[in-house]
Amino acid sequence: QGHFVESGGGLVQPGGSLRLSCVATGFSLEAYAVGWFRQDHHLGGVSCIGIREENTYYLDSVKGRFTISRDNAKNTVYLQMNNLKPEDAGNYYCAARLDKFTDVERMCRIAEQDYWGQGTQVTVSS
Repeated sequence: QGHFVESGGGLVQPGGSLRLSCVATGFSLEAYAVGWFRQDHHLGGVSCIGIREENTYYLDSVKGRFTISRDNAKNTVYLQMNNLKPEDAGNYYCAARLDKFTDVERMCRIAEQDYWGQGTQVTVSS
């Protein structure tokens, strides 16, 4: 059974940067769309932060600050987060999906994702 192993979360001051990593195990990442989701601690909801496939999507509030990249040779997906803000805090989860979509709603649909990371916590505070 495939899954991801996540790392890279932690405490950072506003304006700082973090890079989250997800190493895929049990499956080859190359054929999959990859993305990141955030569970907000205070509101409890889950936001689709970004998806990288043929059509790349980013949540408006992170555009220009967050970048999803992948290294298929290392079977790893990354989320580079710059200029972090307190509202970026939460548990971040990587995900991979074999089926490809062009509409954001399906790209971000939780039930459509095939594999998930275990989550890593990001705290933004001075």
